[in-house]
Amino acid sequence: MPLPYNQRTCYCGQVNESLIGRSVLLCGWVATRRDHGGMVFIDLRDREGIVQLKFNPETDPAAHETAGRLRSEFCVAVRGEVAARPAGLENPQIASGRVEVNVREIDLLSTSETPRFPIEDDVQVKDETRLEFRFLDLRRPAMQRSLISRHRAVKLIRDYFNEGGFIEIETPFLTKSTPEGARDFLVPSRKQAGSFYALPQSPQLFKQLLMMSGFDKYMQIVRCFRDEDSRKDRQPEFTQLDVEMSFVQMDDVLRVAEGYLRRVWKELLGVTLPDPFPRMTYAQALAEYGIDRPDTRYDLRIRDVTDICGRTDFRVFTEPVGRGGAVRCIRVPGGADISQNEIEKAENSYQAILKGIGAGGLPYLKVEAGDGGKPVFKTGVAKFFSPELAAELCAATGAAPGDALFFAADTIDNVCKYLARLREEVARRRGLIPEGLWNFLWIVDFPLLEYHADDQRYYAVHHPFTAPMDEDLPLLASDPLKVRAKAYDVVVNGVELAGGSIRIHRADVQSRVFELLALTPQEAELKFGFLLRALRHGPPPHGGFAMGVDRMVMLLNGLDSLLDTFSFPKTQEGYCPLTQAPSPVDEKQLRELHIRSATVERK
Repeated sequence: MPLPYNQRTCYCGQVNESLIGRSVLLCGWVATRRDHGGMVFIDLRDREGIVQLKFNPETDPAAHETAGRLRSEFCVAVRGEVAARPAGLENPQIASGRVEVNVREIDLLSTSETPRFPIEDDVQVKDETRLEFRFLDLRRPAMQRSLISRHRAVKLIRDYFNEGGFIEIETPFLTKSTPEGARDFLVPSRKQAGSFYALPQSPQLFKQLLMMSGFDKYMQIVRCFRDEDSRKDRQPEFTQLDVEMSFVQMDDVLRVAEGYLRRVWKELLGVTLPDPFPRMTYAQALAEYGIDRPDTRYDLRIRDVTDICGRTDFRVFTEPVGRGGAVRCIRVPGGADISQNEIEKAENSYQAILKGIGAGGLPYLKVEAGDGGKPVFKTGVAKFFSPELAAELCAATGAAPGDALFFAADTIDNVCKYLARLREEVARRRGLIPEGLWNFLWIVDFPLLEYHADDQRYYAVHHPFTAPMDEDLPLLASDPLKVRAKAYDVVVNGVELAGGSIRIHRADVQSRVFELLALTPQEAELKFGFLLRALRHGPPPHGGFAMGVDRMVMLLNGLDSLLDTFSFPKTQEGYCPLTQAPSPVDEKQLRELHIRSATVERK
């Protein structure tokens, strides 16, 4: 008689001492099988964990015989009594480790081929293989914990915003292509020959239109799409929390965003985050950390030593300074013990890493104690510093005997890039990053625009709908690069988690920004005419933010890749090994969509 598996009493990981003496019906997959002189033990696994099953040939011969035929990943249902494990044989590593189930009946629901890799954590297998057999990979406990935590985090977010009076409204997936940054995924229209929809990179314009429609508090957990090269922290399709509010200033938006982050970290990790989060200006972040998403868990701050180094005879310093560049450095406390091999000779030396991102080299020196303990420079570029300049450099950087100084000399942008990368690598190698510390902060006062010399035009630092600071509005006409934006990013441990802005709600300001972005009135009307019309119909002041749900799950679970936060991710080439998408379609489908494939024609 088959077991009524649809009536299981609990999950495997929920079996504990409170159930001793009770009969349970469990379902799951065989994780391991052990034969101990006739007695067979099986670890049965489901999404909540594992429980040990015991098969006794004396009391339950039929069940024991079936257990002997089980193999890894066979799917079974069992019925038996929960009993305490013998003293000394408990397993404190699992929730059910003090009990086992004496199985009376077993029903083999399905068999399995030998899995391509062990269904266990820390499995060493290529990512492509994991993705090809994702249905097996998702059985691993770490993957199940990750996706369950994602579910819990999203539920906490929805509860939080519902309590705050926000309304979840769905926005279109088939929309208009307005490429300004990343590439759009295009969808051909069958009914409008030669025209295309675009999958949304963000619901940005729709949520602004909702504010103009009177829905003053909007949120959505939404899927977005960008046709970019994938990275460890990026996928072509991703999920974000999208929020917009009317009649708010920046502080109101930041307060709401901090509230849900505090709730999620408290509920899921038991961590109390600060109230409020600290804030840092964009200029300070670049000056002291070289990057606008600084990891502030460790120091190694960048120091500007342009004036001092510009007075040396070292051309690597003086030439960039003469061109309007900069010389900056980081002090590594105790860094005098870093070998020359690690600095500049080894294949993965600090210098090699910086050359890999465009640096010409890595000037450095070490500080030793001279007569009377006075700091003395040694090795590297030490010979270019007179005693007077050396004293100035020590005062400017705080360098003391036993320390090392690493320099970068180039344009300001390049210096920031090189030292930000070096700072991260030094901290990682020297164990300077503390465990269990969560440093949240807001980066504010971003520039509104940046200028690209290659095509001689301005680009929006965030997006074209970000409002300028009120006091900077006159600078739109006279000095656009000095205009600051009402924009903000929340950064945690060097990861940008969320970002947003107060939006432009005046049609004249929006038109002026479009002009600065080299959009003619005709182009602006073609791309954003619907927004400009809405801005002429009583728009409220409004602002919001978006947060990457996938990155949040990555952080909550201590992962270093988004691969384990998605159910079915893609490779760095945007390919799905499981379904083999994208894949060719037949000629009939293309004809219906009024498309000819250049690839097919070449073949």
